[in-house]
Amino acid sequence: MSAGVIAERLGPLGYGGASIGNLYREKTDADARGALEAAWDGGIRYYDTAPHYGLGLGERRMGEFLRTRPRDEFLLSTKVGRVLEPNPGFAGGDDLANGYAVPDRTVRRFDPSEAGVRRSIEDSLTRLGLDRVDIAFLHDPDVYDLDQGLREGLPALARLRDEGVVGAVGIGTNSADAAARAVREGDLDLVMIAGRYTLLEQPALAELLPLCAERRVGVIAAAPYNSGLLATSTPAADAHYDYETVSAEVLDRARRLAAACADAGVELPVAALQYPLRHPAVRAVVVGSSRAADVAQNLARLATPIDESLWRRLAEDGLIP
Repeated sequence: MSAGVIAERLGPLGYGGASIGNLYREKTDADARGALEAAWDGGIRYYDTAPHYGLGLGERRMGEFLRTRPRDEFLLSTKVGRVLEPNPGFAGGDDLANGYAVPDRTVRRFDPSEAGVRRSIEDSLTRLGLDRVDIAFLHDPDVYDLDQGLREGLPALARLRDEGVVGAVGIGTNSADAAARAVREGDLDLVMIAGRYTLLEQPALAELLPLCAERRVGVIAAAPYNSGLLATSTPAADAHYDYETVSAEVLDRARRLAAACADAGVELPVAALQYPLRHPAVRAVVVGSSRAADVAQNLARLATPIDESLWRRLAEDGLIP
């Protein structure tokens, strides 16, 4: 399948696999399967995962489910750049320092080299139990060494695409600047930008999205709820924002958005989920949950009509560009 066909088949809603990797807290296998079944039954056909998610647990759970579905009926992406290796110091600890409630029997090692990228794909396929992934993203190189990541990882991914090992390649990151640099310097088909093009904040508008539109690179907007802050109609002070506790300033902005949406008769999460799709470069929004009810709710939110007057009101109030 060509990269262009893959990009066309992505949207509008994809399922993100961080939650079923035990993000923040433990979830059962039954919880994970129920969420994945709800996504499938609701028509979602794009699934995203990564070795990082629960030190491989997210990939294993996703693979167990997707192996029961016709392979040609879904798209699957995973990520490279972090390889998993046995933890020589394992003493019954966990990975909560990285956000995942799993035993730290393995550790992550940054390796964007061609050998590391190929090994990462092979290891992911083993955990998934599948014969291929459709999309491979270089994952968070800015967290480690952006120069090395782009210099080594992007050409390695392009070679895998040229060999037909994967159908499309890109970068997945929380940094709009890192993503824009990757588009300028690499041969990418897609960008997954997490949390930087949302109803709450739009740094991706400055350079990334115009650059992607110019170069025909598809954009996948992940984390539209900014790690949970926009997931309820009344943003809570203890909500997560960028995987951490929200600041008073950001919380105030989220509550102003919520109030403006409420005045227009629209729930904040409905507007948050639909907002990124308004940009022509955005091919899909990706959001994940380990609860079947939450997946069904996201599907309902996507289908909820929003009058154009809401977007005009938010722009007039200076809450969106």
